[in-house]
Amino acid sequence: MSNTVQKLIAEFIGTFTLIFIGVGSICADYYLHNTGQGGLGLLGIAVAHGLAIGIMVSAVGHISGGHLNPAVTIGFWVTKRLSTIQAGSYWIAQLLGATAAAYLLLLIVPDTMRPTGLGTPDLAFDFGRWHGMLLEAVTTFFLVFVVFATAADAKGAFTKIAGFAIGLTVTMDILFAGPFTGGAMNPARAFGPALASHRLIGANQVVYWVGPLLGGVLAGALYDRIFLRDQPVRS
Repeated sequence: MSNTVQKLIAEFIGTFTLIFIGVGSICADYYLHNTGQGGLGLLGIAVAHGLAIGIMVSAVGHISGGHLNPAVTIGFWVTKRLSTIQAGSYWIAQLLGATAAAYLLLLIVPDTMRPTGLGTPDLAFDFGRWHGMLLEAVTTFFLVFVVFATAADAKGAFTKIAGFAIGLTVTMDILFAGPFTGGAMNPARAFGPALASHRLIGANQVVYWVGPLLGGVLAGALYDRIFLRDQPVRS
């Protein structure tokens, strides 16, 4: 099996895990809340997403870099750490992983035990699209900045705490952005559940593409220009 195929499988599995566990935690919270058992709450959902991403980055980071997110991939593309073909292939693997996880959740969790939109992130009432894009851009900036600091920087701590740091960043971001935008920070996180629940149209998908991708480009370019000027590009 070629190295390229291994990378794409790693991205598929890692993104699949993020969506399966992250969206699954939302389904669990919905069921627990509706049956009077309290629910996981925002903290529980944030921790579930953070654990999923942290564990899978640690598991597949040495294979593919552990992007698991088109916004991370575009940061590596804009800094020429991935070719256009490589970046496009990563995107396809990530979106397929997210979609497969969402459809599997539909099979596993009965209709009455999951929210109508299958945890598709959406904007809070009276929270505008521009506000949503900006919040998603800023929170994704934090995420991609940490990824660069731990994965792209030769002086970083990728072999030590990368997964832990990235997972905590996701948890931190969701604790703030979750009530307002769902705290996606990841186009695949919005795309998979939206497609599976037939909510691609009218689910503010533009917010979850423009915001995170903008944040990813800015974080990647900034870290590369300021902190990696004296380091060779590592793909």
